[in-house]
Amino acid sequence: MEETKKDPPQFFKVTIDNITVEVAPGTSILNAARSIGGDVAPPAMCYYSKLEGSGGKCRTCLVEVAAGSTADPRPMPKLVASCRTNVMDGMIVKNITSEKVIDARKHIVEFLLLNHPLDCPICDQAGECSLQDLSYGHGDIGTRYEFQRRLFEREDIGPYIQLHMTRCILCYRCTYVADQLTDKRVHGILDRGEHAEISTYISKAIDNDFSGNMIDVCPVGALTDRTFRFKNRVWFLKPLDAHRDCDKCCGKVTLWNRGEEVYRVTSRKDKWGEVESYDGKPGWICNTCRFEKKKTSDWIIEGPRKISRQSVISAGHYVGVKKPNEIFSAVHDGRKPRLLMDIHKVSEINEPHIELSRIEGPATGAVFNNGSNQQAE
Repeated sequence: MEETKKDPPQFFKVTIDNITVEVAPGTSILNAARSIGGDVAPPAMCYYSKLEGSGGKCRTCLVEVAAGSTADPRPMPKLVASCRTNVMDGMIVKNITSEKVIDARKHIVEFLLLNHPLDCPICDQAGECSLQDLSYGHGDIGTRYEFQRRLFEREDIGPYIQLHMTRCILCYRCTYVADQLTDKRVHGILDRGEHAEISTYISKAIDNDFSGNMIDVCPVGALTDRTFRFKNRVWFLKPLDAHRDCDKCCGKVTLWNRGEEVYRVTSRKDKWGEVESYDGKPGWICNTCRFEKKKTSDWIIEGPRKISRQSVISAGHYVGVKKPNEIFSAVHDGRKPRLLMDIHKVSEINEPHIELSRIEGPATGAVFNNGSNQQAE
């Protein structure tokens, strides 16, 4: 009598941080954790579900596998990259419940910051930077690195994009975008080891209809929008969902407005920082929508963009918030503040003709009382 073969299970049960979830075979540990959500999902700097071949570069998504499967419950000897490891039925995974993972992630963040400059106050990525969030959540106070950091000159790699190689963490996302969205790419990774860098072939400009998507996938401020540089901060802008009929892309974007002025246009992103999908396809946008349609009249406004309240962007997301009443004049008998008036006329103390920068030493009463008619040389 022939034995009947058992069909493989349609779903695998995997336990991550004591939470059990059922996922389809072939699902990575990272995506299984994302189905649970919250802090259970490991951070990812290089993995991008819409880009084939991404992942396995940054090592920030390392997890501990306490039990490989029901058939083989032995633990895996080392931490594994959750974006590159598929689940097995009965697998037990530890992420934030593992001291090994927390310690390893702290050192990985330290490694990523070895050559990264401390220019968050002037970086256009500030406020929506994955590395910034990662360093706050898992970083250490200081660094043990004592050698000189790598320095690169800023490079314009096209009419719309500027490359800051000093900020790059070599996640390869931009190269995958160029490979999978365009006919050919003219940039990639040059050299090896500590000399590796992203650059173009003999400083050739990147010029194609979808090159702007490289900015959206960059997790740090290495690739910035030249049309938006130093113009505003994201927490001062109001994100709006909008769309238009475009013959090149999906035409669904997020407008970043201040008042009626459109400061920049980006693709819509989900809670994992990845571009949203429409009809089963990623919602990449073309350069025409991104860089050339900078008027509100060019778009059909759908409404305010929903922003996580944990994000710094929500600080400027003033939808439904009423402006408080000004009480200064009521408290001060109708008088208006004089903060913007001429300090000499208001105080009636300092004498305008005395140049304080030319006084030898601090400005004291002797300067005004005894030497008011003589300017210090």
